[in-house]
Amino acid sequence: MMSVDKTKCHTDYPHIVKIEGVCGGEAIIEDTRIAVWHIVGYYYKAGMSVEEILAEWSYLTPSHVFSALAYYHDNKDEIDRVRYVNSYDYWLEHYANAVA
Repeated sequence: MMSVDKTKCHTDYPHIVKIEGVCGGEAIIEDTRIAVWHIVGYYYKAGMSVEEILAEWSYLTPSHVFSALAYYHDNKDEIDRVRYVNSYDYWLEHYANAVA
């Protein structure tokens, strides 16, 4: 079986990368499949503290979470767009009435 090399693009933020074919190429925490927009949603929408996020995903470190939040604040339009495209509201607008 042939292996496929995925292009990893490092960002200016420690632990935050973009990998072609992983989570749609969106910003993720390196060596995980946790997207920055997930962390943002847990922190701001669900109201989880950093400590609660770390307790839920024990393989994350505080620097992973804080780096994801810093990336968000410097790339708010990008992450807000991705959060919206992955939201229930977007699904309702674009797919809820689709004919099977």
